[in-house]
Amino acid sequence: MAEPAHILVIDDNEDDVEAIRRSFARSHLLDRIAWCHNGRDALDYLFCEGAHAVRRGGNPQLILLDLNMPGLDGRRTLEIIKGDEKLRTVPVVVLTTSADNRDVERCYELGASTYIQKPVSFDELTAAVRMMTDYWFGIALLPQPRA
Repeated sequence: MAEPAHILVIDDNEDDVEAIRRSFARSHLLDRIAWCHNGRDALDYLFCEGAHAVRRGGNPQLILLDLNMPGLDGRRTLEIIKGDEKLRTVPVVVLTTSADNRDVERCYELGASTYIQKPVSFDELTAAVRMMTDYWFGIALLPQPRA
């Protein structure tokens, strides 16, 4: 990977986010990870509004999205992201506790790139993060980030 990855994690559970960060660090992949605690915060980040109005840099190269968050949940957030011309090409990996087939189907209908049930243990999460990163930043060709 020539440039540091820019990954946006959208998850209301601080413990899960810390485990994700530690997984990236353990895999030597903790380059540029941004965290938004819910869908509204994420949209402000992506559209450089609200608390993120002064944010510099382009859009993330990958978004990790939880579904079940208070306020604007992951389903609606995914729908808005994939409905935006500048954001729709950004891969969104749904990383959530839900294994409900209705959630899986709906997320793919909305444009999710991948749907992964959150592993329970830290070691399993680290392995999942490593595989995700190997695929998205090692094998897949991603569009150049747009400002």
